[in-house]
Amino acid sequence: MNIGMKIKKLRAEKGITLKELSEKSNLSIGFLSQLERGLTTIAVDSLEKLAEILEVHLTYFFDYPHKRKDRILRSYEQEILDVEEGGFIKYSLSTNLEDKQLVPRLIEILPQKKEEEIISYKHDGEEFVYVLEGILTIYLESERYELYPGDSVHMDSEIIHNWANYTNKKVRLLAVNTPNHIYK
Repeated sequence: MNIGMKIKKLRAEKGITLKELSEKSNLSIGFLSQLERGLTTIAVDSLEKLAEILEVHLTYFFDYPHKRKDRILRSYEQEILDVEEGGFIKYSLSTNLEDKQLVPRLIEILPQKKEEEIISYKHDGEEFVYVLEGILTIYLESERYELYPGDSVHMDSEIIHNWANYTNKKVRLLAVNTPNHIYK
């Protein structure tokens, strides 16, 4: 179950409407609706706010990758961190994220059937994205860019941003983020 589905399930169990959750979290109803349907992602600080409102620990939303002693991760050993309904498959590229600053991931974004409005967000930290395959549409502040294989972006995560795949082919990218919200 992805993060959005878990939020929707918790919200329903607690009898909280989207409007009430929106008012308590200062996140728009449209954004929350897209999140619950797996059409967008959420910044960790916003997810922490929702976890507090829904009375669960942040870790409720994540399946942690197994912690391993070896430092080398073979391609066939990569573990899935998360599969989101909107077509995002996130793989861990680390054998152990505990006590680490960087969170390296391989992300596959499946094609979207139609171009939906993407709601951008910001959060603490820094991000590096390198496109391996396909054409990634990225929004930085109010600008839209197309990134091709070999293109990259390195940014402060405090700027408003998001990304999407508007093509009919899969997009694969390497993403490295700070801070490490998986293990605190």
